[in-house]
Amino acid sequence: MQPWKTIARRTILPHSKFLAIEDHTIQLPDGRIIDHWPWVVTPDFINVVAITRTGEFICFRQTKYAVDGTSLAVVGGYIERGENPLAAAQRELLEETGYRAAQWQSLGSYAVDGNRGVGVAHFFLAQDAEKFAEIDADDLEEQELLLLSRAEVETALAAGEFKLLPWAGIIALALLRQKRGG
Repeated sequence: MQPWKTIARRTILPHSKFLAIEDHTIQLPDGRIIDHWPWVVTPDFINVVAITRTGEFICFRQTKYAVDGTSLAVVGGYIERGENPLAAAQRELLEETGYRAAQWQSLGSYAVDGNRGVGVAHFFLAQDAEKFAEIDADDLEEQELLLLSRAEVETALAAGEFKLLPWAGIIALALLRQKRGG
């Protein structure tokens, strides 16, 4: 299989550092050309499942503009220009929770939308987390820090309480990794 090729691109909406819309011209492997392929540019981001030394999962209950009601959430944030994903994950964990973790493991990097862009999600598992500082987050959402047991996280995941796909995905990956012991 051959990948699609970008022949041309132009920005049609330079909204902000968090969003731009591009118009691409694409060449398919069979040679066909597709004009006006929409592409969404957003910053790559990280999500972290952090587990304390005592085995508690650090989560939030919070609101999001696109979600009805509240959702359980994990640590997350955009990667700053020039920052590597692990450094962003470590920064966000400290800012949002006041915790630092001794062990870090990548759970992979994933395209958000395979045909339209929308950034890349970089997932991490942080273990042996300990409280280090006070929370210093600049998040817009109101949120409540929670320490949940593995059983509570499994029940919440099965009940659909992690209402954003990246959050449900990373929780599932972290639980699977924990089950396998590594």
